[in-house]
Amino acid sequence: MTHPFALLSLTFTSGFFATFTPLTGTTAPTAGPHAATQISLPQQQETKQKKQKGGRKEKTTPGDIAASAALDQLGVSFSWGGGSAKGPTLGIGRGASTRGFDCSGLTLYAWSRAGVTLSHYTGAQFRQGRKIAAGARRVGDLLFFGGGTGDPTHVALYLGGGLMIHAPKTGDVVRKTSFLTSPYFRAIYRGTVRPG
Repeated sequence: MTHPFALLSLTFTSGFFATFTPLTGTTAPTAGPHAATQISLPQQQETKQKKQKGGRKEKTTPGDIAASAALDQLGVSFSWGGGSAKGPTLGIGRGASTRGFDCSGLTLYAWSRAGVTLSHYTGAQFRQGRKIAAGARRVGDLLFFGGGTGDPTHVALYLGGGLMIHAPKTGDVVRKTSFLTSPYFRAIYRGTVRPG
């Protein structure tokens, strides 16, 4: 089966994409949150539409709906405290003059499209759902990072195939990242939660 994220490679540098190249193997690992990140783009296939498998239609899951909603926000600015169930908003503090999303604002918005209400705080979202084993992740699950033994400090939405979509940091935009090949994200991974 061809993986849905195996068509092109897009290299990002400092929040702006630089080059498109055909994929010939796996995606390149990232060195950290500020390094260039190489990701794969999905083939022209809409998550919103039901997929065909063996001649029958597969049911669209809430996770599929959340992932599609998040993908629609690619390139939207990061804004500290930004985002609501209705979409990007002005943030607070250093995000007060930027309309966009912070990490938990993006996941809150995406899951609201699937009818699930989440808090606008990463630590609270970590407790709003069922913990999922790494091998049982599904599209739409929330991935948590950082925070040591306290609340996680970052949340992203799983897209499948080791990819996630997230709002990384001030000065950046909503983007996809290959977290499984990233030494940075693998080192600070805290767990997976399925809302709903």
